[in-house]
Amino acid sequence: MIKSLVKSISIFLGVSLLVFLLFHLSGNDPVRNVLGENTNAEIIENTRKKWNLDLSLTEQYFLFLNGMSPISFHSSDESSRWVWQESFQGSKFQFGDWTLGLKWPFLGKSYINDQNVSEVLFSVLPATLLLATVSILLSLVIGVMLGIVAAKYENTIWDKLLISISSLGMSAPSFFMAIVLAWLLAVQWGAFTGLPLTGSLYDLDPWTGRHIEWRNIVLPVITLMIRPLGVVVQLMRSSLLEVYQQDFIRTARAKGLSESRILWVHAVPNSMNAVLTAISGWFASLLAGALFVEFVFGWRGMGQVMFQAIEKGDLPILMGGVITIALIFMVIDILMNRLYKVLDPRL
Repeated sequence: MIKSLVKSISIFLGVSLLVFLLFHLSGNDPVRNVLGENTNAEIIENTRKKWNLDLSLTEQYFLFLNGMSPISFHSSDESSRWVWQESFQGSKFQFGDWTLGLKWPFLGKSYINDQNVSEVLFSVLPATLLLATVSILLSLVIGVMLGIVAAKYENTIWDKLLISISSLGMSAPSFFMAIVLAWLLAVQWGAFTGLPLTGSLYDLDPWTGRHIEWRNIVLPVITLMIRPLGVVVQLMRSSLLEVYQQDFIRTARAKGLSESRILWVHAVPNSMNAVLTAISGWFASLLAGALFVEFVFGWRGMGQVMFQAIEKGDLPILMGGVITIALIFMVIDILMNRLYKVLDPRL
């Protein structure tokens, strides 16, 4: 566990450095992007200082890391850039000329509205997590069942049909399927499906106030689950067929166990490692791919916020979003490694 934690921290530091360099060496001037070309030179200079863009890249990066870290160090000199800020949510302890901070990770402030990036992202992250979680769970449940059917009826018309459909699903980009499904199910057949073209998790009714609108989640979830569903079907089928050739399956049959018990107690658990590996990667991919899907369906989530940040050149929101997705991916990776050993003690 400690080894996995050290590995994850190292990867996180690498990701943070890569993200920082990509956005700061892109050649774009965020100050002029936000304020415009004709802004007064003094205002531009003061804004650069406020956003720490007048410092060297090395100092900017370490300030960025110090803000993200739950254990941070700060100068007692009020004129220093390393001073404890009111935006930090936590406690500070004085040690001579330096202050030790214990706080929530601080990802900076938005260039557009001066809001804390963490507050902006965490306000919309639950909606994106809901989309990704529902999509991945439905893909897992339906995909495993269809994969079992394909393996059970190997080389029959049902097997070939499922393989063909899953292959088409795997090759369909989410942004393309979002447009197709929106046009078909919401525009052309909207009178029959009752599904809206756009909408977020919460709707505002002038009479009843703010309420959850579950209809709005249907199209984004279907769009996001198409590709992972195709992957799960094929992986489950191939893993199950491979497991059925193992000696312990033949031993179970020799003992007189029923086929249903062999399937659910012995074959399926030993076939799930490959499926879970794919699902763990797809979950993080869904968080990133939701950017396009949320934009098409008007779903108020992290993807839509990051898309708006791209349009406005709001680098702290973009960097915070990418790093948040990377952190979620690493947490999932650690949990999956624990789960592998539960499913297959031989690991």
